[in-house]
Amino acid sequence: MFNLLLVIIYLAFISLGLPDSLVGSAWPIMHEDLQVPLSAVGIVTMIIAGGTIVSSLFSDRLTRKFGTGWVTAISVLTTALALFGFSTASAFWMLCLWAIPYGFGAGAVDAALNNYVALHYASRHMNWLHCFWGVGASISPYIMGFSLARYQSWNRGYLLVAGLQIALTIFLFFSLPLWNKGKTDTGNEAVRGPALSLPQILKIKGVPFILVTFFGYCALEMTTGLWASTYLVQFRGIEVETAARFASLFYLGITFGRFVCGFISDRLGDKQLIRLGLCLLSGGILLILLPLPLDIFALSGLVLTGIGCAPIYPAIIHATPANFGEENSQAVIGVEMASAYLGTTFMPPLFGLMAEKISLGLYPVYLLLLALLMLVMSEKLNRLKG
Repeated sequence: MFNLLLVIIYLAFISLGLPDSLVGSAWPIMHEDLQVPLSAVGIVTMIIAGGTIVSSLFSDRLTRKFGTGWVTAISVLTTALALFGFSTASAFWMLCLWAIPYGFGAGAVDAALNNYVALHYASRHMNWLHCFWGVGASISPYIMGFSLARYQSWNRGYLLVAGLQIALTIFLFFSLPLWNKGKTDTGNEAVRGPALSLPQILKIKGVPFILVTFFGYCALEMTTGLWASTYLVQFRGIEVETAARFASLFYLGITFGRFVCGFISDRLGDKQLIRLGLCLLSGGILLILLPLPLDIFALSGLVLTGIGCAPIYPAIIHATPANFGEENSQAVIGVEMASAYLGTTFMPPLFGLMAEKISLGLYPVYLLLLALLMLVMSEKLNRLKG
């Protein structure tokens, strides 16, 4: 029975990734149909991010009161309804309206599922589950592309993904009895108790260090992916097609890296996985930074950065119960998710401003500073926890 639940959780992680790349893949057409400027997508993504931050902070209270199964099912249903709303949108304000439940649903399910897996499953599953998130994020642009080619409609693309989410919601509601049954890899069961306030969470020894580490990681990942093609084309003079291909390989590196890490994570442990990832991504950034005559070094550096990113997110989440106690893990992971969304929301635009005012050449320097921040904060936590 517990193996069946694991299959459902894997499907849930695919569903987490499905909507994440829909807006970006459809926006070149959407903004024309909705008669808004290209930059208006920032408004939608900011609304979504705001919702995810709020729901992440409340995930501890919701999960303790209703349980992970109910929170996951309701959150996926909320996201499915929001995507259905996107499919019916005929004006920009309607997108903004439906972005609110989209954000609330995404943040709650992300925090709840990550904590459940951290408590109940071995590290290999955390890596493979986040690899499956990458599968979902990779599939949705193809769904949107099919909709645009077959039906000349981005609305239909959102409707197709909403249908997949609703199908998953049905499975989740039928799976509710499974969430409290069966033994776990670690022998642990869900921990109940009073919810923690944000000041109480921040007072837990070491929490500020991991929040800054997570902020830095998510800022680095998002900035790398968002600005890779622009840097390669406009600063390094690489052809657009080549730059786009290697920019996509950055995400493929993350997905492939997490698949591989699933086989070695239980042996290495979360602490060593984070160190390994930091070493690899730092090496990749240095290859991008060095003014070498052959473009292959910068392009390979981008792929290596993706591989280095792969184990860090899953390892930070999986180590949370061990670092801060099982009774605190849901609360801490909720704040970690909020910190992650802050990093992905504000740090890539900050680099964009720096690139516009100073130089695009700061791209690898900016990434290297984020990597250094992660290294310092994670090692501070390691020394504190022994």
